[in-house]
This record gives sequence, structure tokens and C-alpha cells, in this order.
Amino acid sequence: MNTLVDFRVNNQFRATHGKSGQSKNRTGGNGDDLTIKVPCGTQVFNEETHELIGDLVKEGDLCLVAKGGLGGKGNTRFKSSRNRTPRQFTLGTEGESRLLYLELTVLADVGLLGYPNAGKSTFIRSVSAAKPKVADYPFTTLHPNLGVVRIDTEKSFVVADIPGIIEGASKGSGLGIEFLKHLSRTKLLLHIVDLAETEDSQTIANSIEAIQKELNTFDSELAKKERWLVFNKIDLIAEEQQQSKIDRIISKLDWQGSVYALSAITGKGTEVLSYNIMQRLEEMVVINK
Repeated sequence: MNTLVDFRVNNQFRATHGKSGQSKNRTGGNGDDLTIKVPCGTQVFNEETHELIGDLVKEGDLCLVAKGGLGGKGNTRFKSSRNRTPRQFTLGTEGESRLLYLELTVLADVGLLGYPNAGKSTFIRSVSAAKPKVADYPFTTLHPNLGVVRIDTEKSFVVADIPGIIEGASKGSGLGIEFLKHLSRTKLLLHIVDLAETEDSQTIANSIEAIQKELNTFDSELAKKERWLVFNKIDLIAEEQQQSKIDRIISKLDWQGSVYALSAITGKGTEVLSYNIMQRLEEMVVINK
């Protein structure tokens, strides 16, 4: 199960009632628990208060959204030496009723971000078995795509590709901003940059800074995540000019993170990057222990 789409139609749930008590002091049976299955990564909110009730990250996680009512007391509970045949009883209480809304955040180790047409979808096709749509126009990616990158038979990581972000996205422009939440659970961000977009290194540097600004505006914690710059489309630039152009761009930025250059369409540089990502993710696991 990896989607919440079924809840658009089937969205009302009711647990069974408890049973009435019987003669000879027999207590009525409890109603059965109602368990609603949702995909991993689902957050459950109270619709009225917007309170987060549960964050179901891994398989087997549970959260209680509504308690059943308490049973009443039968007449034998009121029996005494003075009242041998009591007729008193108390009614039980009703169970809770709640209006909820569910929000699904994809679970991935690595998140891709960048401008439309930077080559994010081509990259994820190159390093995994995922086959997102690729075309030569902006906003080809309309929803998050996940790809599993296998380093060997025992090691792998999951990459999430979201629609491209444009300047002003945090104010509603473009498509990517509503999907930025899907990067919140990632451990590492890859900022994919089109190195062949223009000859002007300042323009490319400005676009990198614009993405950083959008991240800060959307979520300061997301902006603090470790982020690597990945210059794509080096196949469109003469080999002897690639590094000098990258150096010019970096010199215009206050950048302290890792920098990579590759061609997603030819695969050049993707293997080294994938291995380094795996190594970094393993280091993060050790640090967090």
C-alpha cells in the first residue's frame, strides 16, 4: 500500500458495538478493534484542532485515534444485603468520534531538488530502475517519483524526485513547493544544476541561491539539511571547460559542501556519486547511534 487515494471514496469507519450483558452475571463482550491500514509515511491529524495524532513511519506502527466507550453496570453490581433484587443499572458511555485528515510523506534517504529541466528525472532513471517521464519542457514531473539505487546485493538507498522549484515557489508559483514536504524525512539533498543552461556563471550561481532562498522560506530545518551540489549535463560542455566553469560558479557562492559533476544521460560520474552517497548514509547511521 503506497497511496491514500482509496480514502477519497471510502472515508467513514465505525468499529463494532460491544455486546449487552446476559443473565447469570455474564459481562457483555467488548466490541472489536477497528484497524485502518495506511501507507508508511502517513501522518494523522485532528481535522478540527490540526493536532498531530500519529506519525506512522515504519511498518507495524500504530496510533489510537478514537477510544471506545465504557460499558455500563448491570443490576447485580447494586446488589446488597438490603437490596437482594436491585433494578438499578447504569448506561455505558459512547465511544469517541473524530474527524481526521491524513497526509502522506514519501520515505526516502536522498531527495533531489532543482529547477525544472535540470535533469532530475533523467538522473533518477540513470541510477535506478525508476522510469519517470522525461521531456524537453518544464514541469515534466508532476508528482514525486521514487527510485531504489542498488550499490550491491546488500546495499541500497531510496531517492525521491519532486517537481522542479522556481523562484517564488514558497509564495505559490510553480509546482514544486507543495512537494517539498516529501524531502523533510530525507537524510541528504542533491541539488541538481544544469551546467549547460547558460554561459553566464553568475546566472547559474543566482539560480542556486534562489533555491536556497526558497528552502529557507518554506522550512528553515529543511534548509539546514546536508546538501550536495551536482552539476549535470557536462556532456554538453567541452571537457577542458567543465572544471573552470564549475570553479567560477562556486567562487560566486558561499558554498562549503560537496560538489559533483556528471552527465545523467550518458551515466558519466553517476557511479562515483552513488557510491559516495551510500558511504555518507552509512556514516550518518553510525553518528546517530
